[in-house]
Parts: sequence; C-alpha cells; structure tokens
Amino acid sequence: MQKKLSTFAIAATYVGTVVGAGFASGQEVLQFFGFYGKWGLIGIIISTVLFIFFGISIMELGHELKAKSHLPVIRAAGGRWTGTAIDAVITFFLFGALVTMAAGAGAIFVEQFKLPALWGSLLMVILTLVTVLLGISRVIESISFIAPILLTSVLVLSLATVFSNPQAFIVNLNWSNTAKAAVPYWPLAAILYASYNLVLAVAVLAPLGALSEPGKLRLGAVWGGLGLGIGVLAIVAAILTTAPQVTGLEVPMIAIAGRISPLARTAYSVVLFAEVYTTAVASLYGFASRLTDPDSNNYKWLVTGASGVAFASAQFGFSNIVGTLFPAVGIAGLLLLGSLTYGYFKTLRLGILEPVPAAKPALELPDDNKQKKRSPTKGVKE
Repeated sequence: MQKKLSTFAIAATYVGTVVGAGFASGQEVLQFFGFYGKWGLIGIIISTVLFIFFGISIMELGHELKAKSHLPVIRAAGGRWTGTAIDAVITFFLFGALVTMAAGAGAIFVEQFKLPALWGSLLMVILTLVTVLLGISRVIESISFIAPILLTSVLVLSLATVFSNPQAFIVNLNWSNTAKAAVPYWPLAAILYASYNLVLAVAVLAPLGALSEPGKLRLGAVWGGLGLGIGVLAIVAAILTTAPQVTGLEVPMIAIAGRISPLARTAYSVVLFAEVYTTAVASLYGFASRLTDPDSNNYKWLVTGASGVAFASAQFGFSNIVGTLFPAVGIAGLLLLGSLTYGYFKTLRLGILEPVPAAKPALELPDDNKQKKRSPTKGVKE
C-alpha cells in the first residue's frame, strides 16, 4: 500500500506545480498584477481564493474517482463533450508547456551563464525524463522538495528589496500602467491568472488526490493556495519598489537580484532554472499519464519519445513557442473553472457522484504484458 502524503507534501507539490518560469522571472506576475498597482494587490487576494477553492475541488474529485490522470476529473466535472474538449486542450498544452520549459532552460543558459542554449535544453529534458520515469511518487517528491526552496528565495529577495527602500514601495502603490497589462481590467486578470495556471496544475493535482486523505487534501490546498498568494505578493512588492525601471525588462526579478549583488543574480538564476524544472516535470507526467497507463511498458516509451520531440521542438526558440499557446489555454482555463465549480458541488456536496466510464488511453500500443493475460482457448468475435 502506498504511503499517504502529508499536508506539507501536498501543499508543496501544489506550489511547485504552479510556479514556473513566468512566476520566478516576475514577468507573468507583472503582467497580471504589477501593472495595476494597488489594485493588483486586491487581485492577488482573488487569485488566492480561487487557488484554494479549485485546489480542494480538483483533489477531492481525484480522491473520489481514484484518478491516475486528469481525465476522470475533467469528465466528471464537464461531462462527455465539454470534458473531452477541455481534455484535448489541456493535453496539448501539457506537451506545449514541456517544450516551452525546455526552450526556457536554453534561454537561461544563454542569457545568464553565457552557454549554448542546446546544453540548457538538453540538461532540462534529461532531468525531467529521469524524474518522470521513476513514477508519480518521485514526481511529487522532487516538486515538493524544491518548492519551499523556491518560495523562500523569492521571499528573501523581495523582502530585502522592499526594506531597502520602503518609501518607494508606498509611493508606487499609486503607480500603474494598465496599457501594458495582460488585460485592461484587474479583476479579469486575477481570474485568468488562476485559470491559466490551474490548466497545468490539474494534471498533477488530480492523481495527487488519490494519494491522501480528504482532510489532508483540503489543508494542503489551503496552505498551497496561501503559499502561492504570498509568493505573488512578494514579487509584486519587489517590482513596485523598483518600478518603473524594471517593468520594461523580460526578467525583472533577475535584474532586481542583480541590484543586490552579482552573487545574488547568479543564485536567483539557479532558482529560476529549478522552477522551470518543476513545471517541466509536471507537464511531462501529466501528458504521458493521460495518453497511456503509467504502469504499462508503453508509458516508458511514450515518456522517452515525448522528451526527444520536446528537445527538438525547443530549438525553435522560447518566445516563438510561448506566443502560440496562450489563446487556447485561456479558453480552456475558463471552461475548466466553470466545469469544476459545477462538478464539485454536483458530485461531492450533493452526493450524486456518477461513475465515469473508463476511457481508453488516447495512445494504446501493443503491450506484451497484456497479451500474456489473454486466454488462448477463447476466440474473440469480430
């Protein structure tokens, strides 16, 4: 019997799955919160509440359905047609996110370490491949181990920045530049930020729900959501303290770290690489576990093949890849939130959890183990 996960492991895995290159760089947080000034701080509260509620929803549904991938949860929440549409976009995005993280690792090697992008992408793909091949337990362990380190680094850097010039932070609460924000309205930005990140998180949170008890899952979602909110708040505070100088940069948090010292800049670059790793691991596991059974031989081949294709695709460049994913992900995210809200209250609070028909993996190759289990004495009627 598998050991039940602790509340801390659940919360840390939640944080580690959501935070990625966009979070650590500060660019994503700047677009969805920083450009709105003081209103962005209220937006953080909205996103935090959404992270807590939907974290609980996804993991409780995953627990009830004993999910091995996000598919049972999506089908139970959205129904056959809506669920299938959301599933298709999520699965596509999971692979796209893997490619993006591989490209992002290459960009970090070029910009921060002056090394070829190929090396960064290759290292990221190898680390991700090995971790995912070791199974869901190792995926959770790696993410939950790194997440507290990442969050601590963000908090230390942000607090050091704010305390170095608290007057600037207070004055810049009235600063804003909504023309450069992700969307014109801060409430919508807060909702989109949560929905966008939950599209990726559901791939890990759904099977995570089957690995612990409901009470621990709820507490893990609460602490995980609060951790995400605190992390976003810390980054926004650091950006507002240094606005508008850093707001025009691609990686504002690296520039903020560089203001402290060259060593801090290098250290934060390593942190950024680690955040890319956690997102890559979550993406590859979610993608592969959706297409085939994680306990089958096909799973290993699929994980290896997907890693190779992701490495090759990453050579097209970080920014080019990112630009193709956002529209589909935004639509899927809003559909996901709506479906989860309906599905959660329907199946759990109203007590009418309906059995979800077992769907065949989208990719089903011949498996020698399954062939051996078939009886040679009985024919199959065509």
